[in-house]
Amino acid sequence: MGADENIRPLEASIVTDFRDRMSYASYLDLDTLLSAQHPVSTPVHHDELLFIIAHQTSELWLKLTLHELEGATSALARDDVAVALKCIARVKHIQKSLTEQWSVLATLTPTEYSQFRGFLGNASGFQSCQYRAVEFVLGNKNADALRVFESDPPSHELLSRLLAQPSLYDEFWRHLSRAGLDVPESALTRDVSAPYTSNTELIPLIKQVYEHPHEHWAAYESFEELVDLEENFQLWRFRHMRTVLRTIGTKAGTGGSSGVGFLQRALDLTFFPELFAVRTEVGR
Repeated sequence: MGADENIRPLEASIVTDFRDRMSYASYLDLDTLLSAQHPVSTPVHHDELLFIIAHQTSELWLKLTLHELEGATSALARDDVAVALKCIARVKHIQKSLTEQWSVLATLTPTEYSQFRGFLGNASGFQSCQYRAVEFVLGNKNADALRVFESDPPSHELLSRLLAQPSLYDEFWRHLSRAGLDVPESALTRDVSAPYTSNTELIPLIKQVYEHPHEHWAAYESFEELVDLEENFQLWRFRHMRTVLRTIGTKAGTGGSSGVGFLQRALDLTFFPELFAVRTEVGR
């Protein structure tokens, strides 16, 4: 095969002059995006770029996750369950990307990470405003967490707003009530700024839906979508914990947490507890 046979010629219609046109790079602002990686190790360690890009990529996915979850919450508030489920379906795919991304970071060995970890100071994923915002939208609210963001007014303002607003789950029960299901008053009038706790008064309604799905198909489908959402989140948490264990063992986190122990305790947190508790009751 000659050299000229291994070339794909440009088609005559392909645009090549971008002096007065929007290009791929300008649309995506690649100059800004690709110049946003600033290693702090001295001398710069080869693997720090991996560490930075992995976390920056996660933040981009979290930005989209938050966008979609807020979209789903708003859709439920106006009883547009189809749009809400579409947003949740997209989030589920994003979660898969976020979870698989830990496998890239896990290629960072303890030896490699230890050579630049000390330069991070107190910077820690615990300080991710967007991660905290996602948890708030899903109902895992903690007003104490706002103290971490007191020196960051925009982040503090975002979390304060989400703390005071109904979560996705709150709006879901309000939607079902308007749809004619017998949702207990306790689920409709709870303090939405408080961390969500299991409400056993919801179990009979959820059980009824699961045992008669064809009579309540929209609710039945929605329950399972929410279960998928939580399971994916738990898988992400687990991969996070295991990656940290693989990389630093049981050392304390750079942000002051206990590290792996702190992440393990997060696995006990739940967003939609009744949707799992009902499994024990169905079929009895």
